[in-house]
Amino acid sequence: MKVDTSTHASRAAFYNSLEWVHMREAILIRDNYECQWCKAAGRVTNINNAILEVDHIKPLEQFPELALDPNNLRTLCKDCHNKRHHRFNWAPRNRPAKKNKWATDERWD
Repeated sequence: MKVDTSTHASRAAFYNSLEWVHMREAILIRDNYECQWCKAAGRVTNINNAILEVDHIKPLEQFPELALDPNNLRTLCKDCHNKRHHRFNWAPRNRPAKKNKWATDERWD
């Protein structure tokens, strides 16, 4: 199945499709509901202690023909999935530093 990845709406439609829902569940079962990156690092991260997501190893936007290929899918916890997509810094980069509201308070050294 080749997926249209040209717009956010088309990607959202794919992720809401019955085919994706069934494939996602099959991958979670195959991977025993465990994060594969954590498992490789010797940690146990599973459905009981983390939010699990199914990741496309080769990105969906660049390889739409692999959208439902089980060999291109793996289970990752939300933290690992965010690291994999470099989403660990949510703050705007040019935001001014927060002021310390206690900077002028009397200090007891």
